[in-house]
Amino acid sequence: MKISISKDSLQEALQNLSKATPARSTIPILNNVLISAENGTITMRATDLEITMVIINKIKIDEPGMVSIPHKILLDITSALPQTTIQLQADEKNRVKIETDFGNYDIAGSDAEEFPSIPDVDNEKDVVISSETLRRLISKTIFALSSDELKPALMGTLFEFGENDITAVSTDGHRLSICSRSDYKSKGYTGDIIAPRKFLQLILQYLDEEKELILWIGDNHLTVSFGNMTIFSRIIDERYPDYRTILPQENDKIVKANREDLLATVRRVSIFSNRSTKQIMLNLSKGKNSITTEDPESASSAQEKIGLDYEGEDMIIGYNAGYLSDLLSHLDTDSVIMKLKTPVSAGLILPETQVENEEITMLLMPMRTGG
Repeated sequence: MKISISKDSLQEALQNLSKATPARSTIPILNNVLISAENGTITMRATDLEITMVIINKIKIDEPGMVSIPHKILLDITSALPQTTIQLQADEKNRVKIETDFGNYDIAGSDAEEFPSIPDVDNEKDVVISSETLRRLISKTIFALSSDELKPALMGTLFEFGENDITAVSTDGHRLSICSRSDYKSKGYTGDIIAPRKFLQLILQYLDEEKELILWIGDNHLTVSFGNMTIFSRIIDERYPDYRTILPQENDKIVKANREDLLATVRRVSIFSNRSTKQIMLNLSKGKNSITTEDPESASSAQEKIGLDYEGEDMIIGYNAGYLSDLLSHLDTDSVIMKLKTPVSAGLILPETQVENEEITMLLMPMRTGG
């Protein structure tokens, strides 16, 4: 193989491919990038076996071929070079020569046949969706995902594709976030999938423009393309819990709060909370409300009065301050509504006014206050 490519073009591709290259791997070949050159195009591929990223560019090819090159070394030297043309040449023993106007470099590559193949996306069906709709669905739910490997279903977001709407659901068992959009029309596919966190975090970076994109959904993988880049991801093959059964229907104690004021108070008071539990207490009564915390371990405490509109009997309810902050910071409206029942039952947190074509529902489990 012998090719010529601009430094900027190679660097941009390698930087994107780094998002699919594992930081640490017990499989050495996964630390490489596969480069294939033929018919005037260069195809570069990286994978961590969960995510596979493919980037295709048009370049000058002197000799077609394939080689697997250590990703980090190639990215480091490319990033350190000024603007120049880079010539990559690999021989039959997979020795790779890098030639530039500034110097020549030599590294050991690997046989392209050792590199994992592109996933087969069997029985694929296409889903057409606007970038903005998908961005909202992901950004309003991804924060609530679990990191518990013993609960693999909760490590991904559930997407429910209906005829006239689409819903995203994430939960870690302590908090739940549901975002539904009605600005979506099925063009044939309906059904549910669980998409992994890494895939969602990765594509979120490319959902900046208001345009349509296509998701290809197969039996075990899903695929999306952005320009010259295609991303493959495995689908989490697990049964998602029936989240609808845990949504309370009779929470009749209503709290209305200014979202930013409540969020700021929670963050300040939580500074003095127990480092491991992060527990704070909402002390609710008509006309007199406060947020407090106390940590006997560090002999610290805090109390702040807060203006809330509250309808219901006096109640003290404990929450993990980090979880409550997360929910509040992912809502957009000036005011939020909390629907509560008892100090030990799940509470709902909603925007006072829903965004057009969107409905967000968040749930938070309380912590026992010991009182």
